[in-house]
Amino acid sequence: MFENPDLKKRYPNAETFTFGDNRELCGRLLGLVRSGAKRATCDDLRVFSEEAEPMPVVGGYYISLNWGGIPALVIKTTEVRIMAFKDVDEVFALAEGENSSLEGWRKGHRAYFERNLGFDPDMKLVCERFDLIEVLAT
Repeated sequence: MFENPDLKKRYPNAETFTFGDNRELCGRLLGLVRSGAKRATCDDLRVFSEEAEPMPVVGGYYISLNWGGIPALVIKTTEVRIMAFKDVDEVFALAEGENSSLEGWRKGHRAYFERNLGFDPDMKLVCERFDLIEVLAT
């Protein structure tokens, strides 16, 4: 975990993570969270494990780092659901704030998954809703 005594005191059990898989995407997603447009996120179920990235839990606090590893914001998870990519609905897709349609969400996320662990319409996703708690850095 990052070295910041004040944050550790305020959020003692918070995990850290980074949005996206590159600097540009990370910055864009952090901006969407700050603006209020993004209140949901998802990732491939395969990336979650005790050793790598722990599964988000409802009520948990998470500190999102910018691409340089600096704490950027704190979110609190309000919902976690596991569902197949093909079953993600427009309500959730729009809550991600990245596109203005379900089709746009599918196109963007398919490209993301193809760049990482691979894509299958039946792949399981961890779909998370969250509240923005604190902005730490811009």
